Amino acid sequence: MGILLHTCCGPCATYVTKHLKDEGHEVSCYFYNPNIHPYDEYARRLGAARVFASNVGVSLLHDDSYDATEWIREVAGSLPSRCRACYHLRLVKTALRAKAEAYDAFSTTLLISPHQKHADLVAVAQAVAEAVGIQFYYQDFRLHFRETFAPTRELGLYRQNYCGCRLSDYERQTRRKGKK
Repeated sequence: MGILLHTCCGPCATYVTKHLKDEGHEVSCYFYNPNIHPYDEYARRLGAARVFASNVGVSLLHDDSYDATEWIREVAGSLPSRCRACYHLRLVKTALRAKAEAYDAFSTTLLISPHQKHADLVAVAQAVAEAVGIQFYYQDFRLHFRETFAPTRELGLYRQNYCGCRLSDYERQTRRKGKK
């Protein structure tokens, strides 16, 4: 099965890509993440995704636009459910590209993160799949999150410590200050 894998970053792609390829799937990674802020952070994550893809021999498709304003428009009216809105924005773009380029399905590396709102992510992905008319390939990879650490170190990939959006960074900083 040909799978277009929405890729949030190089580290998360390590295990998911290997697992899907080991299952016999043809995998291409797709980097579309207008949620990542500031731009320097975006560039670091895109760079890590490029290094990863080059080292493991998978193609990395990339949307050349860094449209942070599109992300702001998507989440601004729904701050309490901003993660759902963010998943929707990124997965619609992935599903549409997968369908346009004749992939059998789409998936996302976000499925490996224990920090994501997993049930919301899956619900949004399934709704997107139905709306676009392409299969969403689902597996719960969260138990394998720690298996991303070694290949990340081996490849020298940048590993971030927040999901990427300005709001998650703010929440991380606030929690950190509260613990001190």
